[in-house]
Amino acid sequence: MIRAANMLFASAALWLAAPALAETEQCDRELVVLGAGQDAGAPQIGNASDTGPRLLPSSLGLIDREGGRRYLFDATPAITEQLAMLDAIEPPVDGLGIDGIFLTHAHIGHYLGLAYLGREAAGAKNVPVYALPRMADFLKTNGPWSQLVELENIDIQEMEPKLLSRLWNGIGVAASPVPHRDEYSETAGFNLFVPLRSGTFQWMVGYFPDFDSWEGWREENGNIEIGEYLTYLRYFFVDATFYADGELTGRDMSEIPHPRVTETMDMLKDLPAELRAKVHFIHYNHTNPIRDPDSVESKEVLARGFNIARRGDRFCLD
Repeated sequence: MIRAANMLFASAALWLAAPALAETEQCDRELVVLGAGQDAGAPQIGNASDTGPRLLPSSLGLIDREGGRRYLFDATPAITEQLAMLDAIEPPVDGLGIDGIFLTHAHIGHYLGLAYLGREAAGAKNVPVYALPRMADFLKTNGPWSQLVELENIDIQEMEPKLLSRLWNGIGVAASPVPHRDEYSETAGFNLFVPLRSGTFQWMVGYFPDFDSWEGWREENGNIEIGEYLTYLRYFFVDATFYADGELTGRDMSEIPHPRVTETMDMLKDLPAELRAKVHFIHYNHTNPIRDPDSVESKEVLARGFNIARRGDRFCLD
């Protein structure tokens, strides 16, 4: 597995940087942040009086205008609203206009939206759902997800870890396992590749919204250093569940092993500014102060050269 990862990382170094486009040109391929919150969003259940900024669970939408296709990364409980947001940017060619859904893992904010493809709602037909083997098997063998498979609302596409899956129009996605709380499935992050007009490929996006530790991330990804990994990317969406220890009142946060935003910033502080700017923190809990764009912590993140993903952010991939 490490050998496969090293081959993937090494080959990425040979691909050319994407040419810049004039601001007036419409992107052939565009990435949209459809949500940036932790699984339960905000306000969370039992906290209806929460007056902080509203959060939808983390999800990305990929628009391929040249191919007339659209893809989702994670299917959240807010899929109805998130798909409507995508429709407003790029209306579907036909029906739902979902040409593939990539699932990171079987925790509520990342796959419950699949239920809305079933007979009680959309009654979708063979929407491709991409997942690693345990996740794929979980969907096939457990209701209500198995009913979606049996009724052909979804079509499971099992991915091999760290191997590139080619989509329509030359777009490629590779799933990288990461350590996390894996009761029902393994956990993946995704690397997205897009073809350039030159005929080569650019490794564009890393989406790793949910994992336990940077040490485990490196072990699962061929022991590559994060700084080296960032040289291959244009955008890196990374777990920001908690800003710092002590954020949850009355909880032992050592039992919730996400990398803290402060830890990630300290780890990457000596990288060149152009690499730090590729980091976009996502999947932040309702307790995380970066939820508020005007908070001291949000301003600190930006002052240190990093970025915070916000719902509605749009990124050109040409």
